[in-house]
Amino acid sequence: MSVSFALDHVQLAAPPGSEEAARTFFCEILGWPEIDKPRALLGRGGVWFTSGAQEVHIGIEEDFVPARKAHPGFAVVGLSSLSDRLEGRGIQVIWDERRAAEGIARFYVHDPFGNRLEFMERLASPPQA
Repeated sequence: MSVSFALDHVQLAAPPGSEEAARTFFCEILGWPEIDKPRALLGRGGVWFTSGAQEVHIGIEEDFVPARKAHPGFAVVGLSSLSDRLEGRGIQVIWDERRAAEGIARFYVHDPFGNRLEFMERLASPPQA
């Protein structure tokens, strides 16, 4: 029997009491819908969102330390528009051109808790050298 895999969700950690900041960033700024957590997990705090077919779970961690290197990467259509939206809300966008030769535009931001997030767009065709 073969096994197949698909990404279901990513969990990012956040400090206690940060649910409203998460809602502001992920719902209002990124535009991701909030989804209900399962009843059995409500007592743990945190908040969940959808990003395309995947979910992003913000989990509360008592001794929180942000993930500054490890990060999820999100495929985007309209990367420039997203960059403008983020910068318009005062969020620093850090462009990274190291994959441009492959036809990939990308940048990093940090969520309100300091976790690194990557947003990338695969261009129709790689730039010609």
